[in-house]
Amino acid sequence: MQGTKRRVTYVFFYEVFSFFICAMVLAVLSGTTISHTGPLSILIAVIAVTVNFFYNYVFEMWEKTQTSKKRTVLRRVAHAIGFQIVLVMILIPLIAWWMQISLVKAFLLDFSLMVLIPCYTFVYNYFFDHIFGLPGHLLESAELNANASH
Repeated sequence: MQGTKRRVTYVFFYEVFSFFICAMVLAVLSGTTISHTGPLSILIAVIAVTVNFFYNYVFEMWEKTQTSKKRTVLRRVAHAIGFQIVLVMILIPLIAWWMQISLVKAFLLDFSLMVLIPCYTFVYNYFFDHIFGLPGHLLESAELNANASH
């Protein structure tokens, strides 16, 4: 699976799983119910879907310019952390407004997600690549390297 179809599939499944994680974590940590954090989690998911789609597009464009065409642990960690930084800058004000709490409290709530989601992203990316295969630009490089070694 390649291109836009790959990115849409990636984002869809990523957000479905992260929605449930986010709703539960926010409810438990804020002492509220999932009925209060669920709609917030849906809004977070919509924002995250949009950010994720464009972030992955930009990341893959950058990845094409790199000498190494392998998705190393370091590259996966950089991907997860970079995505989370972009998302946090958007979500802290949203969480503060929705939950009617200070930016500091919103940061603390979001901090729990900042710790959890990069770990989830790393594991998700690993399994996604193993289930759906690597992007075409990495497969082409692997084929060229394999042919060059024969």
